[in-house]
Amino acid sequence: MTADSAFLDPDATEPVITDPVELRAHRKRRLALAYRVLGAMGWGALGDGHISARDPERPDCFWLGRYGVPFRFMTTDDLVLVRADGSIEGGGHINIAAYYIHAPLHDARPDVVAAVHCHTPYGTPFSAAVTKLAPISQESCVFFDDHEIFDDDELNIGSTDGGKRIAVAIGDTRAVILRNHGLLTVAGSVDAAVGYFLMMERCAEVQVKARDAKPVEAQAARRIRDMFCEREAWQAFQWAQRTYLPDAD
Repeated sequence: MTADSAFLDPDATEPVITDPVELRAHRKRRLALAYRVLGAMGWGALGDGHISARDPERPDCFWLGRYGVPFRFMTTDDLVLVRADGSIEGGGHINIAAYYIHAPLHDARPDVVAAVHCHTPYGTPFSAAVTKLAPISQESCVFFDDHEIFDDDELNIGSTDGGKRIAVAIGDTRAVILRNHGLLTVAGSVDAAVGYFLMMERCAEVQVKARDAKPVEAQAARRIRDMFCEREAWQAFQWAQRTYLPDAD
């Protein structure tokens, strides 16, 4: 990492790109990097996760990582465009559960550009408690009154019907806890969606470890939540990328 590339403007956020071709290329670059960050953290090693990015020219379609490509080696050439009917443009294979989950989410939430789900060391065990995050840490306040629970025993989502129920459960919030399964976050950019996911995993770790923690008052939690918009989630991903993939562009 050079001196120039090491600089990160604390006010920077997702760039505004109006050209759809350039925007598609940007989203694909960020999507590949997002997979690689999760892979560098040791997640997705069993194929248990997926990140989607809506296509800007065909908003009923989204990009996913090709089936079988290790997250830590993902490149833009390994991404495939998934149509609304689940077919893959140009052929290939995906984790079909990714289609069942992400397609209904993108359909129900036009504001969502990206969604992230992965089985993680703390998110999955925390989800088995079938309880919301308590405001017991700075990060958990980010999700105060802004996440839901998918209280459903279909752990292996086997159709878009399951995905539609997840979309109903998450509503218009930032995240949903999939009962006995794990975490899922959404945002208006790939970077912000992954940033929220990283923060939510940390929240789950705190709550798993600090069983007797005392939550802050609701007013204080809401104040912190309102300070953490998608820009802060986007910034969180920049930190993660620079930490785990310092030579990536």
